[in-house]
Amino acid sequence: MTLTLERARAATGAAVYRPDRFPRELRIVTDTRAIKTGDTFLALHGERFDGHAFVAQAVERGAAAIVVENAQAIPDEVPALVVPDTKKAYMQCAGAVRDEMAARVVGITGSAGKTTTKHLLAQLLSAAYGSAAVLSTPANENNEIGVSKLLLAARPSHRAVVVEMGARHDGEIAELAAIARPHIGVLTNIGEAHLEIFGSRERLAETKWGLFAHGAQAVLSASDDESVHRASSLQTPPLWFGIAPSGAPGVWIPDRKTLTLSVERDPVLHVIDVRLPGEHNRANLAAALAAALLAGAELDLLVQAIPGLTLPPGRFESITIQDGPRLIYDAYNANLSGMIAALDAFAAEPAQRRIAVLASMAELGTQAPEMHERVGAKAAALHLDTLLVSGDFADSLIGGALSAGFPRERVVRYSCNDDAAQWIRAHTGPKDTVLLKGSRKYAMEEIVERLQQKATA
Repeated sequence: MTLTLERARAATGAAVYRPDRFPRELRIVTDTRAIKTGDTFLALHGERFDGHAFVAQAVERGAAAIVVENAQAIPDEVPALVVPDTKKAYMQCAGAVRDEMAARVVGITGSAGKTTTKHLLAQLLSAAYGSAAVLSTPANENNEIGVSKLLLAARPSHRAVVVEMGARHDGEIAELAAIARPHIGVLTNIGEAHLEIFGSRERLAETKWGLFAHGAQAVLSASDDESVHRASSLQTPPLWFGIAPSGAPGVWIPDRKTLTLSVERDPVLHVIDVRLPGEHNRANLAAALAAALLAGAELDLLVQAIPGLTLPPGRFESITIQDGPRLIYDAYNANLSGMIAALDAFAAEPAQRRIAVLASMAELGTQAPEMHERVGAKAAALHLDTLLVSGDFADSLIGGALSAGFPRERVVRYSCNDDAAQWIRAHTGPKDTVLLKGSRKYAMEEIVERLQQKATA
């Protein structure tokens, strides 16, 4: 899609300076380091930065036009759009591109699993259409800036656009859906993430439900009670997904070899080959398959792609340490449902001994102690060999484990990531497997780095 000056002006209501000098297409860039000759630099600003301070640098690097909030920031002879709010203008320009888009747009949100589901869906659609025909959110760019950047990158050759949407305040998903206006909306679940910010699960659910505010066909988890409760409010009945088949229209993966489809007729079974670890990832795959089918992908192509699917970095990532244990690094982030799912998957891993290194979870509000106790109790119920525990709620984790019968002598409290790495190096061997799980706040990748450094020293 081409964002012309006229479309940008109409979308933003901007004042235009030197319109005759604008490039034919406005390729909007917000980072001066990424500017190519002919781009249009948009000066975002926040609490700790102001893009207006880099306007001259952007022009020096080849920017052909700029978008700013203050006409005094315009260098001599440079064409410009002046808007009241550059971030809002960025989103409005993205919406203007979305208006011209022929691709099927899939929006994905949820308390857990949204990045994995996005990653799986992008791979499935790439198998169906070719990788060049699929555009998806990179890394964790799932806020208003990231969603706008993604849509502005869309081209007529794209057949599908997969948009991950995160929320840090009330109503944010509806704001993102207003830009992307997805045809299909996947809600992985409504869990406990960010309860400290939202205050209650009901408010969190209301925000997540904003995904469907612009008519997206819903793909919902049959095991999520909030989704089941709210489904009747949708204009169109949802397509469900999960592990255990039900009588509702949906996509189900009860085991690694079986796909059950009950979309428009009686359930039909297909033989598949799922190599992803954990029941929770079978649910994520079922969600991705449901979205891919609604987007028009052929089932046979999707089934053929399943054995080769991979997880995103930092999600149950297997790492072998020379002369040491196999690590499973799953510490991109952590909430209650994610911790429980990771522990379940870990307990099924082949190993002589299974050692779980658990840092605390974050942003759970007043329910944090009780949720950490539940994680500790889960670890005890799975009969893991040793627990290494740290973080703000280590006492609750340990208390939950001990109350559930975990032997006190097999609990190790570590003070920092260096301590954890030293313990692992001293007490484990090649036949052991170690899980690293906790909030990003605790930077558990440092444990991996320390072990890798010592292995190569």
